[in-house]
Amino acid sequence: MRAPAGPEAEPEDGADRTPLLGESQPGTVPTCCSARYNLALLAFFGFFMLYALRVNLSVALVDMVESNTSLAKNTTSKVCPEHSSALNIPRNTTGKKYSWDADTQGWILGSFFYGYIITQIPGGYFARKIGGKLLLGFGILGTAVFTLFTPLAADLGVGYLIAVRALEGLGEGVTFPAMHAMWSSWAPPLERSKLLSISYAGAQLGTVVSLPLSGLICYYVDWVYVFYIFGALGVFWFLFWILLVSDTPETHRRISPIEREYILSSLKDQLSTQKSVPWEPMLKSFPLWAIVVAHFSYNWTFYTLLTLLPTYMKEILRFDAQENGFLSALPYFGCWLCIIMSGQIADYLREKQNLSTVCVRKTFTLIGMIGPAVFLVAAGFIGCDYTLAVAFLTISTSLGGFCTSGFGINHLDIAPSYAGILLGITNSFATIPGMVGPVIGKSLTHHNTVGEWQTVFYIAASINLFGAIFFALFGSGEVQDWALNGRHLHRN
Repeated sequence: MRAPAGPEAEPEDGADRTPLLGESQPGTVPTCCSARYNLALLAFFGFFMLYALRVNLSVALVDMVESNTSLAKNTTSKVCPEHSSALNIPRNTTGKKYSWDADTQGWILGSFFYGYIITQIPGGYFARKIGGKLLLGFGILGTAVFTLFTPLAADLGVGYLIAVRALEGLGEGVTFPAMHAMWSSWAPPLERSKLLSISYAGAQLGTVVSLPLSGLICYYVDWVYVFYIFGALGVFWFLFWILLVSDTPETHRRISPIEREYILSSLKDQLSTQKSVPWEPMLKSFPLWAIVVAHFSYNWTFYTLLTLLPTYMKEILRFDAQENGFLSALPYFGCWLCIIMSGQIADYLREKQNLSTVCVRKTFTLIGMIGPAVFLVAAGFIGCDYTLAVAFLTISTSLGGFCTSGFGINHLDIAPSYAGILLGITNSFATIPGMVGPVIGKSLTHHNTVGEWQTVFYIAASINLFGAIFFALFGSGEVQDWALNGRHLHRN
């Protein structure tokens, strides 16, 4: 059954769910082993590898530099007593060391984002032209290959290492826009939250696994194996991706006819057929800028904590390195759980409770941005209470997972045909916090006092709050006119 097409708003509102998830559809279009959920699962492991490859250097770098040159200008606070585990196992010390000062290390860590920001918008544009399968696949493959060359680049000199990291960023930059472009052809509107939350949740789990595992590899073996192991796994994933995935349901060799028809009919009134990209109306769209502001604000907190949380654990709460790795990963495990859970809840509210798309997107964005802001501020006021500090920081980062089913997939709601390009635009702005947020955080914590860290948390919380309010005011859940060749406005 299909909803009657036409410009009338009332029939469209009433019939919107018919082609998406009709009463008879769930029984005839299973989710288990379906092509669209297989795509979500392979994408999950792809983004797992993506973030494992991204964050492993921040752990390995500690072992790569000589201790006398790794000291930054910042000092250690003695406000809190030492909090270390009694376990003291001798560590491996065979890894090669380099004389890189703190400024050089900053350039090494930051160089990734300078490559990453360049390929965001081109990634979305070319994914629309040639498809997201090859773009995403070769993006991760390229990152994995350059990761394998990281030890060699470090040996050749710091300039080579910075270049390799920037090239890794170039490869990773196309991945999220390419994935969004693929989901514009694969995700039925009422399954978007579930499918996208599954695929992108891999990024958080990659962080969870990579942080402590990289630490253990460095501790017991040698830091070079951090890059060899994760790089090899990335190449291994690429083989499965190329063999099992297709750009669209029409070109998939193993999809059932029923599932193909189900997906295509659900997207019938949402995709544009025009070849050119409507850049001018797109860039004038307030719903797009609402996503830009929300994405920038969320990433400020995300990247600040991703890079500075281990420092906070070490210098303020004074956990040792072994505890630090696992505790730093704990918030991202909570975030991973919330991403999976929120995707299921969001689509349940839209499908079963008849809530509008815009209501669900705004609600989840408010939870995912105001909640973290509250607990982030609270974390600065609990002094040396280790349990509460870890709990508040974990809750803060975990609640951020709700944003994936909020503004995180809103690109597909307002312009599914151009979702990859829109994500490229918003992610370009959202990469800026990765460049400047940690730098500002470091500059504010020279003496590593509780008061200085409170300021860092205040700034992140304020930016989060602003982004949440802006999205609540200007966000939308409807396909925009400029994304539909001027046809009727399709209401989700």
